[in-house]
Amino acid sequence: MYQNDLFDPVPLDLIDDAESGIRYLPGVVSPATAQAWFEQALDGVIWSNQRRMMYEREVDVPRLMAHFSLDAADLPAPLLQAAEQVRSTVGAAFNSVGLNLYRDGNDSVAPHNDHTKGLVAKAPIAILSLGATRLMSIRAKSGRGHTLNVDLHAGSVLVMSYASQFTHNHGIPKTSEVAGPRISLAFRCLAEKATAA
Repeated sequence: MYQNDLFDPVPLDLIDDAESGIRYLPGVVSPATAQAWFEQALDGVIWSNQRRMMYEREVDVPRLMAHFSLDAADLPAPLLQAAEQVRSTVGAAFNSVGLNLYRDGNDSVAPHNDHTKGLVAKAPIAILSLGATRLMSIRAKSGRGHTLNVDLHAGSVLVMSYASQFTHNHGIPKTSEVAGPRISLAFRCLAEKATAA
């Protein structure tokens, strides 16, 4: 099991593959800017509470969600600023952002991989964290790979390769140690047909 250090200022290569794997980039956004974007997104985004079928019954998704095309006329200003920063840092032409609001430690997302249908092949996915620090667990889908636990601090970016979605799952487990909210901004490159839908 890997746990990154609170004061570790250097990028971390977590998973290696032919497309740069999974990398953790701390301090991409300054604390003041990350806090400002967090507050603006928290108050300025219309959050939706979704429901899904699980174990033959419909349940609330344990977080709030939103989604924007990055060329949308109603794109909130902090999301455009964040997109420009992440595009510059990662070097990818992201055109979509999905937001998750984890209101407290009871909100979570089960281990999963991103659906690759509709994504541009070989384009990375980048997750910018704002607000409270939350732990992400990363585990290989097959074999006896160790679980990597990474603290996602405000202003950090986790970059996952397209290829890693076929080999690893990632999730945000529930915790009793976090009281404050966190917002994740997941930037993706959607194929033209997907963006038109």
